[in-house]
Amino acid sequence: MINDLIVWWDDRDVGRLSINRSGEMHFAYSEAWLADTTAPALSISLPKRPEPFSRRRSRPFFDGLLPEEGQREAIAAALGVSEGNEFRLLEKLGGEVAGALVLWPSGEPPPDPGDATVKTPLSDDDLIGVLDRLPRRPMLAGEAGLRLSLAGAQSKLPVVLVENKVALPAPGQPTTHILKPPIERFEATTENEAFAMRLAARMNLDVASVEARRVADCTYLLVERYDRKSLDDGRVKRLHQEDFCQALGVFPERKYAAEGGPTFKACFDVIRQACTQPAVQVLKLLDAAIFQALIGNADAHGKNYSLLHHDDGVVLAPLYDLLSTIAYPDLSPTFAMKIASRGTLEAFKKGDWDAFARDVGVAAPFTRRRVKELADLGAETAEAVADELGHDGLSDQALAASVTRVRTRATALLKTV
Repeated sequence: MINDLIVWWDDRDVGRLSINRSGEMHFAYSEAWLADTTAPALSISLPKRPEPFSRRRSRPFFDGLLPEEGQREAIAAALGVSEGNEFRLLEKLGGEVAGALVLWPSGEPPPDPGDATVKTPLSDDDLIGVLDRLPRRPMLAGEAGLRLSLAGAQSKLPVVLVENKVALPAPGQPTTHILKPPIERFEATTENEAFAMRLAARMNLDVASVEARRVADCTYLLVERYDRKSLDDGRVKRLHQEDFCQALGVFPERKYAAEGGPTFKACFDVIRQACTQPAVQVLKLLDAAIFQALIGNADAHGKNYSLLHHDDGVVLAPLYDLLSTIAYPDLSPTFAMKIASRGTLEAFKKGDWDAFARDVGVAAPFTRRRVKELADLGAETAEAVADELGHDGLSDQALAASVTRVRTRATALLKTV
């Protein structure tokens, strides 16, 4: 039985994730990684030190690499592993995760990503089969040697493109895109998310690139991975990231602020602590908070914001998982991270943006001006975004509903400043 996983960053041994005879997990950095003063810590919550980190200290980061909620339950059932056993899940899924890391059994060298390249895309029938299997077997866990993982409760799958068509990666191959099928229990989530992501891009916010596609009568999204970089020689380099729950040492199941998860103030503090040019990144997070209110995304919790490690510094990662959750009455309308103690836009009063600005350390006049600018810009550009996506074969009715929501909320936002 495997009791040790080596954590690799590119071709370097960062450390060892292990379980003892009692099944308790712990992590320790390797001596070589500790000795290299240029080698970064895996996370703010796991600073470099020779002493091992207990399960309590290491679980927020490592468990944060795994799927959550129903996705995790289905994966655990498919693999015959307890859903609470994060070590065994990482053993099965840790070959390709968010960020730069690969987790591989001790004594086995991980596949060389330069040698791992799939050359054949999925046929339409095979792609339909993948979309059909994902709800029952998330991440295609246990199939064809795949060891893939992404955090979150929504169905998704890391993939590569071959001749601009979807393909499953070879073992060890860095993936370049995330395939997201519609959420079965909610209507038109492909249109909803595509609209929100494209609207953010049209408004010049830093957001992951997204493309809506259709195969037969199935729609899906392809999101370009911001934690991957294409090199001049054709290889793909993994870039490290950590979401704000990982950075703050918060367990994934406590990701909501009401349950002890990150607040906006804590997120702004993380940026000031970790980012190379924090002033620029603080303004990006301010824009993100306003945009989430504009589209009505009440589910923007601590795992929906991340730090991205480039070779030349640390930045706030591009926005991702943008969805107008208020479109679905079964979902809570209360913001995952409140703004000036307000849980909904409808509860806002004059002066709340000033209170929010004081709370997160941003100038109040600038904040009010930015709320007005983004509200006006969102209302002005929404229809053009919908028209663009309509040409991709998405539902005109669903896109029109997205336009109406944004315009209605833009009007409400303007009344708060």
